[in-house]
Amino acid sequence: MPSLDFSLPHWAYWAGLIIFPLIAMVLSNRPRSHERRYGLGLSYFILVTGGMLGLHRLYLRNLWGLAFIPVFLVILFANAQGQDARTVVSDANNTVRLAESVLERETGRVESARAELPALERALEEARAEGEEGSFALRRAERNLERAQTRIDEGTARITEAETDLETSRPAAAQAAEDLAFWGTVARWAFYALLIAMAIDAIQMNRLVKQANAKIPAHEELSEAEIALKKLEESERKEDKDHVSTGWTGVLDRISLTAGEFVAYWAVIAVFVYYFEVVSRYVFGSPTNWAHESMYLMFGMQYLIAGAYAMLTEDHVRVDIFYAPLSRRRKAWVDLFTSVFFFIFAFTLLFTSWRFALDANAVATGNGLLSEWARGDIGFLDMVGNWTSQQWTDPNIRWGEISFNEWEVPLWPMKWVMVIGGLLLVTQGISKLAQDIRVIARGE
Repeated sequence: MPSLDFSLPHWAYWAGLIIFPLIAMVLSNRPRSHERRYGLGLSYFILVTGGMLGLHRLYLRNLWGLAFIPVFLVILFANAQGQDARTVVSDANNTVRLAESVLERETGRVESARAELPALERALEEARAEGEEGSFALRRAERNLERAQTRIDEGTARITEAETDLETSRPAAAQAAEDLAFWGTVARWAFYALLIAMAIDAIQMNRLVKQANAKIPAHEELSEAEIALKKLEESERKEDKDHVSTGWTGVLDRISLTAGEFVAYWAVIAVFVYYFEVVSRYVFGSPTNWAHESMYLMFGMQYLIAGAYAMLTEDHVRVDIFYAPLSRRRKAWVDLFTSVFFFIFAFTLLFTSWRFALDANAVATGNGLLSEWARGDIGFLDMVGNWTSQQWTDPNIRWGEISFNEWEVPLWPMKWVMVIGGLLLVTQGISKLAQDIRVIARGE
């Protein structure tokens, strides 16, 4: 199988987190047609992202898409068998190398000990003849002979074990190498078969879309139960925009709402990234060094920014057994009292995250103007005044903390997102406080 040697550039990561949600927000807010139709653009998009599983044909309600799945499973199975064979080859080759090393080392030691053995035996006999029983010379001659004999016995045992390992490991390595080549061929040809099928579908995609649209009934009648259920859902549904208040607090609410909608589309990015990771790892045998960390950091930023949105739409988890039955005015009094604890948390988050962000920029490895300002080496105006395009384009310039893995993504922007999340939470808390005061003052 071909390998995917791809590492996501840092600029592409940040551009994706910014540009993709903007495009998704525009597309989601455009007028929708009530007529159900299959789109050619979406079909090609699914072909590119999930064509190996036949998802483009399943989207078009074409059962031939099921034929892609067994071929894809063959690739996964062949790669798994190839991975097992590769492990056997590695272990067997390692055993062969160790056995050959033992043979080379122990053969010389055993031959040397055997060559010394006659002389040691004569020395022992002379010591017995000349010395008394238990004398130092006699004991030394006995020890020398015993050591030589032990070296011969142990070396012979190691040589026998090494020869046995060679006899078993060499055929195992050869067989595993054949299995590895076989399963690699199976996976490669199955992959080529999927590519050919995808190329054919890409050519005839326009025809497939027209066939799918032709099968759509002209008018679909709803039963009375479906109509009633639809009306009930519409009556109980509360859109996010319904939580936006009036007046100046509405401006703060809309900021929280927009920020929450923006980061919500990051979850879609995670689907594509993890899909790429799975395909790259199990189909091409090329696991990435960036997928997990990029999504881990992204979800952390999403959690921080979405806090104000959750507060606005009241989507956070709470136990409201006593709170729910209260009137609107009494709820406002309770919220006014508990806001003290909320602002302690919110301002603590804001100020500590500000400190974290500055520390991330002030690390010793940072050699850019931003890091110098964070360390206090230059003032803010000096940083702004000396800023040039080199600060953006020079790859040797670092503005602060980076990760410790091979991807080396800058971590300091995530720390500044903590500041943004804390600021959004504080402003939304101010909006909620003002609305509670407004309710109490009006006596609602």
